[in-house]
Amino acid sequence: MSSTLTVSTSPLPGSRLAIEVGVPGGRCQASYEAAIKKLGLTVKLAGFRQGKVPRPVLLQQLGAMRVKATALEELVESVLKDALAQEQLKALGQPELSGGFDSLLAQFEPGKELLLKLEMDIPPTPTLKTTKGLKAEAEEVQFDPARVDELLEQSRKQLATLVPISDRAAAIGDVAVVSFSGVFSDTDEAISGGSAESLEVELEVGRMIPGFVEGIVGLTLGAETEVNCQFPSDYPDETCRGRGASFKISLNDLKAKELPSLDDAFAQQASDKETLAELRTELETRLKVDAEKRQKINREQALLKALVAELEVEIPESLIKEEVNTMLQETAAEMSRQGMDINKLFTPELVRNLASKSREEATERLRGSLALQALAKAEAIAVEDLVLEAKLKEVIRGLSDTNRIDHARLRAAVAEDLLKEAVFSWLEENATIKISKNIPEKVSSADESSKKPAAKAKGKAKPID
Repeated sequence: MSSTLTVSTSPLPGSRLAIEVGVPGGRCQASYEAAIKKLGLTVKLAGFRQGKVPRPVLLQQLGAMRVKATALEELVESVLKDALAQEQLKALGQPELSGGFDSLLAQFEPGKELLLKLEMDIPPTPTLKTTKGLKAEAEEVQFDPARVDELLEQSRKQLATLVPISDRAAAIGDVAVVSFSGVFSDTDEAISGGSAESLEVELEVGRMIPGFVEGIVGLTLGAETEVNCQFPSDYPDETCRGRGASFKISLNDLKAKELPSLDDAFAQQASDKETLAELRTELETRLKVDAEKRQKINREQALLKALVAELEVEIPESLIKEEVNTMLQETAAEMSRQGMDINKLFTPELVRNLASKSREEATERLRGSLALQALAKAEAIAVEDLVLEAKLKEVIRGLSDTNRIDHARLRAAVAEDLLKEAVFSWLEENATIKISKNIPEKVSSADESSKKPAAKAKGKAKPID
């Protein structure tokens, strides 16, 4: 029946398409008859066998509008599928009926021709104003030998022995055991989760919300104090964001960190190396590799920025919403890995705020992806089947559970990664990159190169960021 459809299309802004489909009266009648037969199987009337109710009685029992609505629902679904196949069109998301279903239902008459009017998002067609001669600027990433010493110092702190202190006040670098309770400054309302008994806290700037650690510094054992703090504007719990708080704090216990000597014994404790020299060499190698990776990322980002500047495309709303949803899932997964309760944190209001803030970044991510696609098409950059198969086998060998692999999805993902590598290799050869000098970056406790995580405070409370 799809060959009998009359289809016309016209482009709309935002990578959308308007479609008009003329449905022959015979197909409308057939859909109506099928609906009567389908619904008739569900009707049970005394004196009649199920499925054998006379047509007039059946129509009276079902109601003409119910039959027409059922017929139209299935007709629209099948006609749309056939029209897209006939015109070789791909829809993004669910096509929308112009005027809505009720308006179309009022026009629907079995045996008479029906005109369907729909709108839908379609895959965008990205183009590039130019592909060659692009100029990009990337920030240089240098390996800094001093970072080896910084990493070693971090490990020493993590392996430190805690020694009780009773003859001096708390200082930065100590570990304090405190009890506290907090209220919001503007309402004097107790902060949910903002109190604890005997919580172990490392006295480091940035460990808690601003003002909390600073309030503990200078206290002696048994002393109490009251400090004023400010929750950050991006604090995970939205009820606390940006609000002032007052905390009553008492110092129950105090310990100092006694660092291990920087020798071979330390190397054996901190790693699988036998000597400090071997550990230094391993850290140096790791940091050099890390610097090279980050330099590669900087170059690719610079090239992509230059390429996106040449992009001409209209991105449909459905793609943006899908990308925003992907970003929200990534955020939720990251927060879950950090031990946060996603079910409590991800309130409807927070989801709306995150979605709104993520829209611009989602659009930029899509523009980058579409620019790479456009370049691959314009310059006929492709991945050879042999290369793809070899990489696919390599990836599968590295998986622990091969029985649960979705081979089609895995193949698509590997092919996408290989094509991306090929496109960036092409850009490296056909673009000019200026490297800007940069001061070597200092290591932080969150640096990927440090494999030992910082010690966590025992217990949960609001001030911990």
